[in-house]
Amino acid sequence: MGNIEVVPEKVAWVLVRDGRVLVTRNRGVDVFYFPGGKREPGESDAETLAREIDEELQSRIDTTTMEHVGTFETQRDSDGRTEFRMICYTAAYSGPLVASREIAESDWFGYGDRARVSAVDQMVFDVLHTSGRLP
Repeated sequence: MGNIEVVPEKVAWVLVRDGRVLVTRNRGVDVFYFPGGKREPGESDAETLAREIDEELQSRIDTTTMEHVGTFETQRDSDGRTEFRMICYTAAYSGPLVASREIAESDWFGYGDRARVSAVDQMVFDVLHTSGRLP
């Protein structure tokens, strides 16, 4: 019996406004990420996204408006296996978009800021750019 490798996953929120996308940075790191996080046991993508955005940005996701943007994966160089998976959604929201204690800052990035986000987030930037949503 082989070991089943569990791939770390994140459910992320992609909020595009006026040709820019919302990103956040955790304390102690320089790289920005899409808001969101790991699911708790038994949580759906919608439950995860709603909980994480409430925790990180004090805002409420309208889960009935969630649309799947894509699922993005990074591979390990050593064996090509999936290293990390990020499941991205757009969704309407209400609330202030105010960074909580765990978030050092939030910002609105254009495509020119692509180098300032993680490798998996760069994949999403490319898709948004190609589709014209992030000029």
